[in-house]
Amino acid sequence: MFVKIAAAIIPLAVAVPAPATAATAQTCAPIGVSAPSGAKVESVTAVAQASFCDITVTLNHKGANDHVRVKVLLPTQWNGRFQAIGGAGYSAGDFGAGLTAAAASGYAAASTDAGVPLDFLDTSWGLLPDGRVNHPLLKNFASRSLHDLAVVGKQVTQKFYGRMASYSYWNGCSTGGRQGYMEAQRFPDDFDGILATAPAVSWDRFAVATIWPQVVMNEENNFPSPCEFNAFQDAALQGITDPKQLIGKKILCEGKEITISAEDANVVRKIWDGPQPLWAGLPKGASFDGLASTVQDAQGNWFAPGFPVAANWIKTFVKQDPGFDTSTLTYRDFYAVFFASQLKYNHIIGTDSPDLSAFRKSGGKLLTWHGLADQLIPPHGTVNYRKQVDRVMGGHQRVDEFYRVFLAPGVAHCQGGPVPVDAFGALVNWVEHGKAPETLPASDGSQIPRY
Repeated sequence: MFVKIAAAIIPLAVAVPAPATAATAQTCAPIGVSAPSGAKVESVTAVAQASFCDITVTLNHKGANDHVRVKVLLPTQWNGRFQAIGGAGYSAGDFGAGLTAAAASGYAAASTDAGVPLDFLDTSWGLLPDGRVNHPLLKNFASRSLHDLAVVGKQVTQKFYGRMASYSYWNGCSTGGRQGYMEAQRFPDDFDGILATAPAVSWDRFAVATIWPQVVMNEENNFPSPCEFNAFQDAALQGITDPKQLIGKKILCEGKEITISAEDANVVRKIWDGPQPLWAGLPKGASFDGLASTVQDAQGNWFAPGFPVAANWIKTFVKQDPGFDTSTLTYRDFYAVFFASQLKYNHIIGTDSPDLSAFRKSGGKLLTWHGLADQLIPPHGTVNYRKQVDRVMGGHQRVDEFYRVFLAPGVAHCQGGPVPVDAFGALVNWVEHGKAPETLPASDGSQIPRY
């Protein structure tokens, strides 16, 4: 299960527009860097690669006891643009394929680790030895290191090539999508264009709400097998969205005939409904694998391990107990944890302020697509956020002038299904040529309309 989740939250490489005015790289060597406000530069290293210069700037912040790396790849043939790459899960950045792909496309490309491990499930950094929340590192992960990335990355780019980037972009999915929204909300002048795909906005709520399927199965003491869940998913894809219609249906699972029970249908209904009215459930037609995975123990009994991103948030930041067992959560416990997370962390990592007036004033463009079959982050969060922005910023038409959302039918989390094939190119075209996208082309030849 964890391997599938990891693959789902790593953004795909994107198509790239025609280069801007090219520039030739300078000698690959450490560059003098001025630290962002509140930070100090610990070190700057440079490693020459075949087609780019790899510069790493390490920062620290007063009182944080942190060591934050900002990695900048500077291609030999530069297209004149800067692109920051977001992270996934609890990894604040991408120092691997996503970063090198952007550099290979001619971008000065940068990412940050925010001073935490580049591991999408690791929250060991979240607590201090005395059990208190490590608020400096949480602040890094939530927002501070994003702005540091923009400041340092663009500064290194300017000094390396001898001129500023003509345009600066953010590109991220999942956590990377949330980070893009945080940039638009708190640091509106950092980027000309932000591609924020399947964003994990309202993190303080999302990161608890997605443990709901585990709570349901434990409370109902019923754990449908993946084969049974697949039957409900297949039925939903055929338009059968009332779980009760499958009661009594016989299916073949690994050579054994199983009959769908009323208890199975009840579990599926509650998972699809979600913890209303607080949050949406799993989209009908999306895979149950992820939020509602079930596995067998050594004795062959089925159980629900729970979505690890949600489980680790609850253990580390809400309960402040790495040993806490989320399988013990009752319905009542769930609501208490949900509200505790919202109270403690919305102002830190909620990433759901609907006031984008400063971003609009800066001339920035924000483009989002979200799969309607997203099995990890229900698209409800994105739609609800956009509705809030519409309410506070003059209505749908006015907001469309700088912020557009596209809902992709049949598309899973960040990838899988008829995905948009050139959303980043559409963003660049919007920023640099004023051509706002009306639709996004999908990999199956269809056109994805905007919300």
